[in-house]
Amino acid sequence: MNPFESLRTACNRRSFLGNSLAGLGTFALANQLNPSLFADSKVERWPGAIKPHHKAKIKRVIWLCMAGGPSHLETLDYKPELAKMHGKPMPESITKGQPIAQLQGAKLTCLGPQHEFKKCGKSGLELSSIFPRLAEVADDLCVIRSMKTEAINHDPAHTFMNTGTTISGRPSMGSWLWYGLGAETDSLPGFVVMLSTGRSGQMQPIAARQWHSGFLPSQFQGVEFRSKGNPVLYVTSPDGVTQERQRDVVDAANELNKLFDKQVDDPEIATRISQYEMAFRMQSSVPELMDLTKETKETLDLYGTKGGDGSFAANCLLARRLAERGTRFIQLYHRDWDHHGNVKGDIPVVAKEVDQGMTALLKDLKRRGMWDDTLVVWGGEFGRTPMAQGTGRDHHMKGFSIWLAGGGIKGGMSYGATDDFGYNASENIVSVHDLHATMLHLLGVDHERLTIRFQGRDFRLTDVHGKVVKAVLA
Repeated sequence: MNPFESLRTACNRRSFLGNSLAGLGTFALANQLNPSLFADSKVERWPGAIKPHHKAKIKRVIWLCMAGGPSHLETLDYKPELAKMHGKPMPESITKGQPIAQLQGAKLTCLGPQHEFKKCGKSGLELSSIFPRLAEVADDLCVIRSMKTEAINHDPAHTFMNTGTTISGRPSMGSWLWYGLGAETDSLPGFVVMLSTGRSGQMQPIAARQWHSGFLPSQFQGVEFRSKGNPVLYVTSPDGVTQERQRDVVDAANELNKLFDKQVDDPEIATRISQYEMAFRMQSSVPELMDLTKETKETLDLYGTKGGDGSFAANCLLARRLAERGTRFIQLYHRDWDHHGNVKGDIPVVAKEVDQGMTALLKDLKRRGMWDDTLVVWGGEFGRTPMAQGTGRDHHMKGFSIWLAGGGIKGGMSYGATDDFGYNASENIVSVHDLHATMLHLLGVDHERLTIRFQGRDFRLTDVHGKVVKAVLA
């Protein structure tokens, strides 16, 4: 029998249309589950250097960086004994021989907490009154009150918090995650950084090397999105340049790069090729990311922003949008926490600038079903001294506070403690390396096994230190 006649008799019009539609549905479903299957991409998505070492509890991290060093004594760690000692000399037994930033040789006088603390939520977690909105989600927070770091000035302290060392040039934690685990997107970077600035205190500069990839391939360095206007410059094509013409240019440039790579075998050329592809895809993905017209009025009111205004709240909303689009690590800096003077008057100003946005982010993650697989971290590069610097506080590295929330974290609790003056972390001390190890553990990574060989040595984010803080894990 003629094969076409066989097909005609075996497949009537109704079954042909039914099977065709089923095939189209399967195609559409596959595209939704894994868009890269049918993407117009010349470079495969980076799958990650490792497979998870154990079952991950989270997929992503949103790190809220309060640049300048927020005072733990006015935010998360109330000290009634320090309040009683207000205006009296700081006991020499505590400060003698200890590193001090700007108070060297000065008379050291106790400065009591400048704002009231309240017990919040069903858990009774103690938080400062300068965070009235954060108090609404107190039962979701795990406050670590026993952090310590190894740097007493801003830039090296940021470097230590980001890279696990004060030596510049090492990979940042976001780069380690992107390199190790890959990202769940091929149209946006796996590591994005955004900055906002407050209206009080001293604005500390944040160097771009804080999100650098170090000795990892440069394709894994963080990408800074601007908080106002176009987040990425030149992301739109010039007038008269179609996407097809842009595709031709990218293809031509990549072919030339591949020819050169055959001659010199330079891994940075592969990075250049992948970044051309990323830039091409971002011409579509970034405008879609910034289009908030589909966000409800309820959501915009929750954050207190319509977006695009450069505020921390607007960045929090973008962070949620980046997270749901597959970005692995999102870092939001707010630069206004360096209160060497007027800590009483200025810290409520900056607290108000972040309070609504960060609380909205936590609530939004919950209602969108992203809470269980997202870790949110809030904190600065160090704390502030219990000794007065005029009406403010100096830098302090021996004890400070942060909070964690989200997937895999116990809520409504505090962990660790500082002494009665808030000077030394004294109970269940948590180092920056411990924090990094815990974050990696939640992502399914054994921090001792995510390494890369460089200059004859195996390097890792936690260096030769770090332990998982299991007491804070759900």
